Amino acid sequence: MNSSKLPILVLYYSRHGSTRKLAELIGQGIDSVAGCEARLRTVPAVSTVTEATAPDVPTEGAPYVELRDLQECAALALGSPTRFGNMAAPMKYFWDGTSSQWLSGTLAGKPACVFTSTGSLHGGQETTLLSMMLPLLHHGMLLLGIPYTQAELMTTSSGGTPYGASHWSGVSGTQAISTDTRALAIALGQRLAQTAAKLQNA
Repeated sequence: MNSSKLPILVLYYSRHGSTRKLAELIGQGIDSVAGCEARLRTVPAVSTVTEATAPDVPTEGAPYVELRDLQECAALALGSPTRFGNMAAPMKYFWDGTSSQWLSGTLAGKPACVFTSTGSLHGGQETTLLSMMLPLLHHGMLLLGIPYTQAELMTTSSGGTPYGASHWSGVSGTQAISTDTRALAIALGQRLAQTAAKLQNA
């Protein structure tokens, strides 16, 4: 990672890969902005069996997030699949452990956005996006959505909302990311990085 570039944290949880693909597209949008660089991170799964533990290093994909990633980032994109209209438990578990960062104002004033993936088209995309906004608001972050100046918001039939990027993955999780969804995810990453750069230069 080039330390001279603004690190933009893309933090996600993905069980079957759809949310991870969105995270990568958002990262692509971030990397397209001069002076900015995406830092992809994930969270470990949680288990109902208290003795179960995740490996120290994921077998694939992004490394696990560390609390220092919150300190170092200039902005944050947060993503999770939908679980009954809410963020997935592993992501909620991570945020429940950020009291020290909340008390110290680590994230206060930094821009943020959210993204999600659902198995069904009306499976709670917007409520999941809103649920992820709640801890970010408590941390004092500045929330960004996707404006309707992004033409794909008016034509998409596969996901994408003014609250954030979203993807309809299908019940089996094999539904490909559409052209509209791809454009919206990249645009959201660009908007986040551009805003972070403007705030840094203000």
